[in-house]
Amino acid sequence: MAKSGEILSKLTEQGYRITPQRMMILDAIENAEDHISAEEILTLVCLQYPNVNISTVYRTLELLKQLGMVTETDFGDGRVRYHSIKKGRHHHLVCQKCGGIVDMEESIFNPVKETLLEQYGFDADIHHMAIFGYCKKCR
Repeated sequence: MAKSGEILSKLTEQGYRITPQRMMILDAIENAEDHISAEEILTLVCLQYPNVNISTVYRTLELLKQLGMVTETDFGDGRVRYHSIKKGRHHHLVCQKCGGIVDMEESIFNPVKETLLEQYGFDADIHHMAIFGYCKKCR
């Protein structure tokens, strides 16, 4: 729970209640090795709190997303995955054949973001996305 203390403080400061369910959902996200789906979070939380349901998980994830505490990424496999913003911003290259995922730094898109702003007056929100294609092995 120590890892999620910063997020808990932010929720409290903004007037949100800290329920046992929210604390367990936060812990599941913070302790995940990688991106985690709502279903995976539910499985982990139910080990300690069997009465939690998927709608509670989704409501909490939506709140955390709105507050800028987690990112949401669709890797094209039918499940959206979540990642704590504290673990850093990055993007993903997803192979459409083997399903391999390669992380890449956010800074690679800075020239694109600047070009969109200069040429189109469009301030793109490029924070966490997946780009689909084929890896070296599958091309």
